[in-house]
Formats: sequence, C-alpha cells, structure tokens
Amino acid sequence: MTGPGISLLVGLGCLCAGAGGDAPAPPPSYLCQPAYCIDDVLRRPTEAYVPQPGDILLATDVNWFWSLTHNLALAFEPHNSAIVVQRADGSLGILEAGPNDTTRCSILPLLPHLKEYCDKGPVWIRKRKTPLTAEQNACLTAWAERQDGKLFALGRLLGQLTPLRSRGPLRTFVVGRPHGDRLGYYCAELAVESCVAAGLIDAKTARPCAHLSARPVLRSFVQSLHQPTSAIGWRLVSAGRWLDRP
Repeated sequence: MTGPGISLLVGLGCLCAGAGGDAPAPPPSYLCQPAYCIDDVLRRPTEAYVPQPGDILLATDVNWFWSLTHNLALAFEPHNSAIVVQRADGSLGILEAGPNDTTRCSILPLLPHLKEYCDKGPVWIRKRKTPLTAEQNACLTAWAERQDGKLFALGRLLGQLTPLRSRGPLRTFVVGRPHGDRLGYYCAELAVESCVAAGLIDAKTARPCAHLSARPVLRSFVQSLHQPTSAIGWRLVSAGRWLDRP
C-alpha cells in the first residue's frame, strides 16, 4: 500500500497509541508545619496534603511589578491569594483572579497550579479545620463557576496605590464591604468574596475590598475583623509551606 493509504494507517496508529497512554501523574503534595512567619525555612516533618474545598492558597510572586506595587501600597508579601473549589464535574481546582499574570479569573487544575507557583517561589496553604457542608460546597461551586472567565480588576488594584483606595480606618468599614457578583476582582478580594458567597465568613463583618495583600489571610484571614471566630473553619495555627517533595 502506498500514498494516502499508508498515511491513513500511520495516523490511526498514532491515535490508538495516544488513547492507550497513561495520563501524566499529578505532582506529589506535602505541607510543612504551619507557622506565623513568612520566610524560607522548611519546617519539617512534612505531612501529605489532601486538598479540600475552602482551603486557602497563598504565594509570593517573583515578578518585579507585583513586588513594587504591593510594597508601594504597604501590603508586601505574599502577593497571591486563591481558594480551592470543587468544580461542577466533581474535580478540585483553584479559583484565582489573574493567575500567572493573566487578565482573567480562572479555575485551574489544583496540583499542577501549585507546582507552577512552587517553582517560582514560596507557596503556603491554610487548610480547613472542618470540611464544608454539602450546602456550603454547592454554593462555593456555583459561585466559582460564575466567576470563571471574568476580568482581573487591574484598575481597582492600582487604585489601592492612591488616596482613593478602599482601605483605611473609615474606608475599610464603609467601602470595603462585600459586593458579590461583579465584573472583575483582584486576587485577595476574590478569595474573601468566595468565602462570603459560600457562607464561610460573615458578610456583615467581611471586607473583601480592603484586602490587597495575602498577608492578612496568612495571619487571621480577614484583615478588618480582628475576631478569632472569623477563622473558626480554618486551622487556627496559620498556614504551612506547600512542597512537591517530603
């Protein structure tokens, strides 16, 4: 057989080989011991990390733009916040505004995305102390699917560098309240709004727009509350470094 016949057989053979191949294994997943400290110390022994909806991701970005803007806004590190969600198909993902310097909110594959950030800098996970109820999980899933593909709110993020920012003794209380569904978010805002939408924190006291840095999330989760009960569903001993090796 020659010509098109051989090409067709070769093509079919390649398709069959691809269909029989194994999918790439997800990266290993471990957490160091939690600590109220932002440093490069790996606090062992590590433990296997089993993700669940409602866990909070925190990461430091090596991009000079984010370091400069966060420092000018007195927000400092970490620069990125996100939340673990369950997708409508049952898989776990990470809902984040502007992941990897993109201009959209996205739900990304969980462990590969953690590995991407870990290759660039430190990553922390604040685990849930208690699992979400079925109702909370359903609310978080529906919320996350609605935000997937929305814009990253770069304009409002840059506004945090100006006197018009939504943070301050009075502005945090008045302007920082939850807004629910809107056209776009920046990362820390989306993480807190997600928790409000799922009923994990109180909408009356949460201040998503007053979050610019992930640092308050690392410490007590809600910057403006200063109430221990605000983080009752999460580990009260802060976050642990995520690693892809023991």
